[in-house]
Amino acid sequence: MRSFDYYTLILYILGVLAIALVSAKRNSNQKDMFAAGRQAPWWASGLSGFMTMFSAGTFVVWGGIAYKLGIVAILINMCYGIAALLAGYFVAGKWNQLGVTTPAEYINLRFGKIGLHFYTWTMLLKKMLAVAVSLYALAIVLVALIPLDEGNFFRNAATGNLSLTWAVIFFGLIVIMYTMIGGLWAVLMTDVVQFIILTLVVFLVAVLMIDKVDNFDELVTTLPETFFSPTSGDYGWFFLFGWVTINFFIIGAEWAFVQRFLAVKSPSDAKKSTYLFGIMYLVTPILWLLPPLIYRGVNPNANPEQAYIMAAQSVLPVGVLGLMFAAMFSATASMVSSQLNVFAGVLTNDFYRPLMNPNASGRVLVRVGRIFTAILGLVLIMGALLVPIMGGAEKVVISINSLMVVPLLAPALWGMFSRKIGIKEMCIVTLTSFAIGAFLRFGLSIQSKDIDVLVGVLLPILMLIIFQRFSKNKVDKGWNAIEELRISSIEDLKAGEVARAFDTFPGKVVIVSLVICAIGLFFLTYMSNSGRMIITILGIGLLLISLLIHLGMRKMILKDKKL
Repeated sequence: MRSFDYYTLILYILGVLAIALVSAKRNSNQKDMFAAGRQAPWWASGLSGFMTMFSAGTFVVWGGIAYKLGIVAILINMCYGIAALLAGYFVAGKWNQLGVTTPAEYINLRFGKIGLHFYTWTMLLKKMLAVAVSLYALAIVLVALIPLDEGNFFRNAATGNLSLTWAVIFFGLIVIMYTMIGGLWAVLMTDVVQFIILTLVVFLVAVLMIDKVDNFDELVTTLPETFFSPTSGDYGWFFLFGWVTINFFIIGAEWAFVQRFLAVKSPSDAKKSTYLFGIMYLVTPILWLLPPLIYRGVNPNANPEQAYIMAAQSVLPVGVLGLMFAAMFSATASMVSSQLNVFAGVLTNDFYRPLMNPNASGRVLVRVGRIFTAILGLVLIMGALLVPIMGGAEKVVISINSLMVVPLLAPALWGMFSRKIGIKEMCIVTLTSFAIGAFLRFGLSIQSKDIDVLVGVLLPILMLIIFQRFSKNKVDKGWNAIEELRISSIEDLKAGEVARAFDTFPGKVVIVSLVICAIGLFFLTYMSNSGRMIITILGIGLLLISLLIHLGMRKMILKDKKL
């Protein structure tokens, strides 16, 4: 990267920290810290959920599949969109109706203390490991872009670039700081800013890649015959069905997504946020997987995992590479901050408060939540640094975690709709499905995506259907507790349906971010020798969008004054 790329990156980091400092003023109690006071705009919640699915691995893994196999990578990612639409229709509103501050609070009521401990520590281990691997992957990809002068303390002598260890520590500390300071408000608003940066970069890369191609007919002839097939290799229709099902349970029951359902004002807002998330994933995969698809025809001998980065580097003008760096950091930072916030909330609200300080004030709980965020973040950094040491063991652990997704999340979600499923059924479904899956994968060494779908997806659902069918006239005690809370929460929502002053904070963050990005793009037109017209049009488009948002905000403020 050149000096201007570094300036772009530094400006992005300062902007993220500034949002965290402003957001900190909105955290007066644990509900603000971990549920945004149930006042988050539905669009911010939806975009945040969309960003939570991203990481540096998105560009590496899915970009690599697009480069190798073609448009099947787009269909795989569209499955997220279908899953999100289904979760929005069936699940999101019900979560919001419960009136809980954290998803663990629901688990405690529905499945008792055993269920709470089982879910919390299993989910914590599973997600911290996955996020640590993502942080490590981000550092691996990005250190290659940061050469340092000889003698620099942060330099790796073998590569001449930024040391991987320092990259992990540096990136990890940034995420810890803004999550710890600003809570869920900071997570939501930085996710929105990160969405703007990410969309800006991937759109620019896609347009410049298209502009670079002189003859598309000639390009198509260089691609494999199966490149435009909707299925390819191990990724058949049965896998796509299983992928939709898996991600329906992830989006509908994994705590980072549930926290976004709880953060908005009403069940209808929870649904709208998830619908936005779904629509985005039905549309945008075409945009951000287009560069590696085209690059296959340009350079058929590239490393698939580096295809997206190489495609971007081949077309991006000076200065935008720093923005690309920021976009990739944003993708992983969104996922990391979401997990830090949700688990810090669980440890604060569902363990510290009931077990150590039942009468803790809101300020105390906010302070404790920040301490837990810092502790979890440091554990995360240590885990990322240990990934190379774990070697093959890390892959084994991730395989074990993948076997736990539906067996663990399906009973939790099923318990929201069925009065017959309790802690006993949950344990049987989870442990049986996991044991059979682990035996097939590690005992018999069967590596098949179809088998994974059968055992990891269909088996736990079939077991739940059997329990539902043959557990006649049973009402689990946890069901009664949840129904009482739901009824009370619905009554509170109706009683609280009074006009609130329009909150301008989220809109102002978006407007300022759009204007800064537009100014940066206009400046780039003087720095680059190519793509000037495209960059200028994109900058003008950002200014027009910011103007429309400003006019919409003025309309809402005037409406409030009339009321």
